[in-house]
Amino acid sequence: MASMRIVTDPRCLEHAAPLGYPEKPERLRGVLAALRRDGFEVVETEPTKRPREAVEALHDGAYVERFARAVERGDGLLDSADNPLSAGTFEASLGAVEAILAGADWVMAEAGRKAMAAVRPPGHHAEEARAMGFCFFNGIAVAAQDLIRRQLCQRVAIFDFDVHHGNGTQHLFEERSDVFFVSTHQFPFYPGTGAAEERGQGAGTGTTLNLPMAAGAGDEEYGRVFEESVFPALRRFAPDVLLVSAGFDAWRGDPLGGMRVSAEGFADWGRRLAALSAELCEGRLMMVLEGGYDLDELPELVSGCCRAMLGN
Repeated sequence: MASMRIVTDPRCLEHAAPLGYPEKPERLRGVLAALRRDGFEVVETEPTKRPREAVEALHDGAYVERFARAVERGDGLLDSADNPLSAGTFEASLGAVEAILAGADWVMAEAGRKAMAAVRPPGHHAEEARAMGFCFFNGIAVAAQDLIRRQLCQRVAIFDFDVHHGNGTQHLFEERSDVFFVSTHQFPFYPGTGAAEERGQGAGTGTTLNLPMAAGAGDEEYGRVFEESVFPALRRFAPDVLLVSAGFDAWRGDPLGGMRVSAEGFADWGRRLAALSAELCEGRLMMVLEGGYDLDELPELVSGCCRAMLGN
């Protein structure tokens, strides 16, 4: 599958989960096993200094240091009960960023390339100086910033279809015109942001598009929103690359969500987004794993979406 690469980092499994915590290493182990079974090339990154530098180019440096010291001290939490710490949490978070950056580089190096960053902890709730909602570093936002900073592209679109609104991603870019953020999400729901009226600020006015959806929405409702709102907005922005916060917790059986998307629905999203990327940005598309907490079904949902991105 030469045009598709799965990127991960072994450190992602080192963020240990307390009993009953839904964001656990087993999520990623299952996903990687399914992707390998289905013949995908899985590339594991190795530690470098690059992710720390890229993180500090977007996140507050004092926050990054506070996070590192909290782990060194053996603190149990960072900022909220949703963000428990273990000895491996800081390195796992850097590992997730390492893999996402590597995937973005690979996608940008040649037209038609697609990638899935199979990583944890997730990232889209992480604010500039605060951990939230299982997230510590906002990996997809760090990658977008890194691509622009290194002049590998000028305009990045981030589409977030996680069942929860990506508050961190929105806030990091809401005053900028070079990153377009569009989100479909259950509303009202955690984290309480993502109202339709939130459309960016200052120079970024109009480059945030929130499409809140009522609980219980399924394939038909999402399909209509995609065709009527998401895809036209992405076409108008005309990005150089399409990044996707791919949360699979809108799945009808997810224990943390309230939506009714089917496995076929997620596969259809992968197919449509691949076609859109071919139309807009020479096929350059990278998905980053965010939520999804049905351990039995998540591996098949991710692999099915990836297969559909390739037309399978």
